[in-house]
Amino acid sequence: MSESPYYGVILSAGMLATGTMNTLLTKLQDKQCVGNCADADPAKREYFEQPVWQTLNMFYGEMLCLACFYVYSLYLRRSRAASSLGGYEAIADADESDESIDAHAAEAVPTTDALPAAAAAAESGVLRQPKPIAGWATLWMWVPAACDLLGTTLMNVGLFFTTASVYQMLRGAVVIFSGLFSVLFLGHRLERFQVFSLILVVIGVSIVGLSNIVAPPAQISRSQLGSWQSAASLDEHSDEIDRGTWKAVLGVVLVLGAQVFTATQFVVEEKIIRHYHLTPLRAVGLEGSFGALTVMAAIPVLHLTIGRSHPGGYFDAPEGFRQIIQNPSVWQTSIYIMLSIAMFNFFGLSVTRYLSATSRATIDTCRTLFIWISSIALGWEAFSWIQVIGFAILVYGTFIYNRVIASPF
Repeated sequence: MSESPYYGVILSAGMLATGTMNTLLTKLQDKQCVGNCADADPAKREYFEQPVWQTLNMFYGEMLCLACFYVYSLYLRRSRAASSLGGYEAIADADESDESIDAHAAEAVPTTDALPAAAAAAESGVLRQPKPIAGWATLWMWVPAACDLLGTTLMNVGLFFTTASVYQMLRGAVVIFSGLFSVLFLGHRLERFQVFSLILVVIGVSIVGLSNIVAPPAQISRSQLGSWQSAASLDEHSDEIDRGTWKAVLGVVLVLGAQVFTATQFVVEEKIIRHYHLTPLRAVGLEGSFGALTVMAAIPVLHLTIGRSHPGGYFDAPEGFRQIIQNPSVWQTSIYIMLSIAMFNFFGLSVTRYLSATSRATIDTCRTLFIWISSIALGWEAFSWIQVIGFAILVYGTFIYNRVIASPF
């Protein structure tokens, strides 16, 4: 592959664009009306709120990475077969061929912290294990897939009650939990600058979460209060403000809680990578496959146990399927989301391979900024100085943790 001076720029731009699109498209899908759309009262309209189906869609996108891995493996096999026919090398047996293809893919397919917790392992060479993961051992990837399933579903629900930018900023809290879990379960030691950076991240995340909670009341101006003509109307709108505040709190709690599962996913992935040779592109694909199988098995169970007693809710499988099929805007965004998550993983892998893991962390932070700017430009949220301060502290702490900038300590 060409190593032109523009290649890194193209990869970085691709990661930034697809990552930004993925979050914005998911929020756009949440805003799609699927019922009572002609009603003049917006409060009576029904919007697409199917976090389980959205999680399944994400796993389908990750499965595309596995397809890319096997297509590349097939390409290598055919290339070697052609070379051997020309007398350049002997034909290896099946087992040797499979192992050499996996090893070659580890070098040629971009390796990364596609799974962020694997970054340290990748940079230290732990990924290059002599024993490739195969057979029943691949089932170990079901564990991080389950963590990914729980974390993604919680975040999808949390996104219903938060803005896209707050959602993305709160996801930065994964650094806190992954840092703590790496100490507890992997035996890592946090250096002084890392402890300092985690404290900054905690402060930044707290301020961002606060900005989301205080935003609903702040959006009600004095002129609006004066326009409500009766005490009953004022009480009704006060109740709406209270409900909006509690939903904002719930959104923050769900997104932050999801980071516990995401951090657990990273720790488990690093454990697996320490014992098996596994290319990140294949790891993403395996997690997508196991995750998709799990969600597809869980959908009917959740419907029979919960969905039937709560028609139209998160676990009403037939209603969710109907909303997707009968609303072009929903199934079209589903396709775009699936493609964007696959491309985001590919570009992320490539950035770490050809640039560095630190470059990927920096670009991912810039993605949050682009999501925020885009959300304001689209009119989905208002500018907030509280959010600016929280985001600045969060970015500063994240950059110190990833050694992008030097710590004062």
